[in-house]
Amino acid sequence: MEDQLDYLIRIFQRRLQATPTDFFRYLYHQIDWNDALIGIKGPKGCGKTTLIMQHIKQTFKGSDLERVLYVSLDNLWFTTHDILDVVEQHYTHGGTHIFIDEIHYYKQWKTLLKNLNDDFPNLHIVYTGSSMLQIGSSEADLSRRQTMYEMRGMSFREYLEYEGIYRQPTLTLPQLLADHVQIAMELCTETRVLEHFKHYLEVGYYPFYKSVHHGYYQRLESVVNQIIEVDYPNIDDVTQSTIRKTKKLLMLLAERVPQVPNMKELYRELETDRNQGLKMLNALERGGLLQLLGDNTKSADNLSRPEKIYLNNPTLMYALTPRVDVGTLRETFFMNQLSQGHEVRYPAAGDFLVDRKYLFEVGGKGKTFDQIKDVSDSYLAVDNVETGHKNRIPLWMFGLLY
Repeated sequence: MEDQLDYLIRIFQRRLQATPTDFFRYLYHQIDWNDALIGIKGPKGCGKTTLIMQHIKQTFKGSDLERVLYVSLDNLWFTTHDILDVVEQHYTHGGTHIFIDEIHYYKQWKTLLKNLNDDFPNLHIVYTGSSMLQIGSSEADLSRRQTMYEMRGMSFREYLEYEGIYRQPTLTLPQLLADHVQIAMELCTETRVLEHFKHYLEVGYYPFYKSVHHGYYQRLESVVNQIIEVDYPNIDDVTQSTIRKTKKLLMLLAERVPQVPNMKELYRELETDRNQGLKMLNALERGGLLQLLGDNTKSADNLSRPEKIYLNNPTLMYALTPRVDVGTLRETFFMNQLSQGHEVRYPAAGDFLVDRKYLFEVGGKGKTFDQIKDVSDSYLAVDNVETGHKNRIPLWMFGLLY
């Protein structure tokens, strides 16, 4: 086993050597890396592997690195080897930290984590997995043991830093609402923000765009297929028929979103029923492919018909939609950025109700307050403007919140 483990160590060392440390995602500094069991879930391509490699590279120097092992369970090596044997070998030879990537490739991943946590005292475990991963009420014991973090794709703020254009500290929503004029003026004196915003919408949500110069959208389509064809059946017990219907559902919605969906028509086209249709919608949302906007909060145990359906982010729209509608693009961006750290609901008037307090209308520079003029704490998120005025805020600025 020791000789065979050399193969995994060589892969780990190559990946570690190739890991850049000039840019760190927003989540890096939010994680308490001292916890004994840490989970990081998020959509494929958002940078989870780079995140944990950066932590290893920054934290473990010299001989300390020998106490660390990184493995990815999507490696073909694990078709003939067991991760438990790997951990046993690592632990008995002085290992103190194990980083397990793509844990959902292990069918009994929840049992695996419990066993590792029980059987290897003082071993620090960090794992990553699909955003579809769920720890339900039946796994309360595991839930108490671990700290789970969720990673999103890049914000516009991160994109500006990633490109070396401008370094902007993260804003809170109250900060943005109160000080947006001054913040925008300072940023816009340094760069042509609208030009960069357009490019961000097209490619910037997934950080791997820098390494794929041609065929980026084809690569993104492959990511989508892998989420539905591999992640989904590895995490939920679904049939090949359900997988085919889920792919068809996504493509049907990509052509039509956003909409107040005619769910009966969708179910008929998919030859499925309401319960199965809602489960597929929920799976696509968990997988980071859709955003479901409702008029109340959702829970995993209470699936309800959404009031509006969006693709998850603007970059995904460009990859899956033959013609990108600008109004849909604006709303998709706004909901995507605000749903990180905020509750977003479908309101009786306006487009989005945030944190049950702030009401927003999203539109172009000619947008008026007519629909929400009598509502307190109401704002316009306006596209194609560099700076705003009072409660008219540039749309791009809502990308500075994480």
